[in-house]
Amino acid sequence: MGRLIAILAPILILLFLGVGGVIAVNAMKPEPEKNEEPPAGLNVFAEPVRSGSLTLSVATQGEVRPKHEIVVAPQISGRVTYVAPDFIDGGFVKRGQVLVRVEAADYELGIVRARSAVASAEQRLARELAEAELARRDLEDLGLTDVSPLARREPQLAEAQASLEAARAQLRETELALARTAVVAPFDGRVRERNVDIGQIATPGQSLGRIFGTDVVEVVLPLKDEELGRLNLPLAFSASPANPGPRVVFTANVGGLPRTWVGEVMRTGAAVNSQTRQINVIAELKDPFGAGADDGAPMAPGLFVNARIEGETLENVLIAPRAALRGDDRLFIGLPDQGKLSIRNIAVVFSDRDGVYLRAGAEPGELAITSPIRAPFDGMNITVLERMPDGTVRVHGNKTAAEAAEAIAGASLPSNEEGSAQ
Repeated sequence: MGRLIAILAPILILLFLGVGGVIAVNAMKPEPEKNEEPPAGLNVFAEPVRSGSLTLSVATQGEVRPKHEIVVAPQISGRVTYVAPDFIDGGFVKRGQVLVRVEAADYELGIVRARSAVASAEQRLARELAEAELARRDLEDLGLTDVSPLARREPQLAEAQASLEAARAQLRETELALARTAVVAPFDGRVRERNVDIGQIATPGQSLGRIFGTDVVEVVLPLKDEELGRLNLPLAFSASPANPGPRVVFTANVGGLPRTWVGEVMRTGAAVNSQTRQINVIAELKDPFGAGADDGAPMAPGLFVNARIEGETLENVLIAPRAALRGDDRLFIGLPDQGKLSIRNIAVVFSDRDGVYLRAGAEPGELAITSPIRAPFDGMNITVLERMPDGTVRVHGNKTAAEAAEAIAGASLPSNEEGSAQ
């Protein structure tokens, strides 16, 4: 027992001295000074919210087509004896201009025969009138009153009258056929194609070519229901002088140059497309080869164009940078005097590449943050930096020159420069 105590005693004494020494050293060590300064905030870029006007618009595309287009076809048969020089692919034609003429000799002979038949029918009617008058007198001389219509020659007279009417109708029909030997243009237009030449035998209804009107062209523009609502267009819209349609700006490259034409929405389609769930809006451009052309460049049928339909103009809306929109309805506002982040719920009217347009949720002059922020929360510490028009960067808040330079160097780039906003 004595031997065990002799071994443990030195160990316990050394342990006591070591623990006591550590406690004594810690007790004599001075306490570190506490830093009362708040933690530095995240450096972010921001742009001011401004007030302005907004013209609601919808962008879509479509193919130009003529409003009026017909197949040129004869109503009678015969050999083609004339084709107008303008009746070629791309040619301009005028209303009433003869495009194709069919040989008329047979129809001219038919008119001669028809006129002869009319003369014979007139002579027969005159003879029947005379004989009917003689029969009436004979019956009066005989004192006969109760006689048959045949004795008074009434059926013979009616037959002669009918024969004359039939002969005259035949003459009119032959004259009409003769007039139809000339195929004329029903409107001013251009020739899309020609399928006939001199010497060819034409038959009724045969396609000799196609022409389309140059007075108006139209473009079918498919729109979604939300886009119709943005333009305030009902499903059964039809433009009128009292209720004109929205303005449409068409653009396309023609001849290697950008071209612009201005038209108008005239009506909406009759039904919703069952496959795309969209409805067609028909826009028109008047005189596309004349006054409606862009410096001589027409909006020709077959051209694929971009279209921007302009709706109503909203005044006094708030405009924030597009990069400041977070999700569908949130905006990050920097409070530079407080160095805090304010997360706002906003009512977005419309958004595009140029900005976010809203009715409420911010005030003109407030700074909308465009830099990405990870794990944001309301009241977060931030340092707001604003890029000025002259290219310099303004650091908001009470910062020294050194702190401002450090903030600029460590600032997060705006989301439109670095990526999508967080």
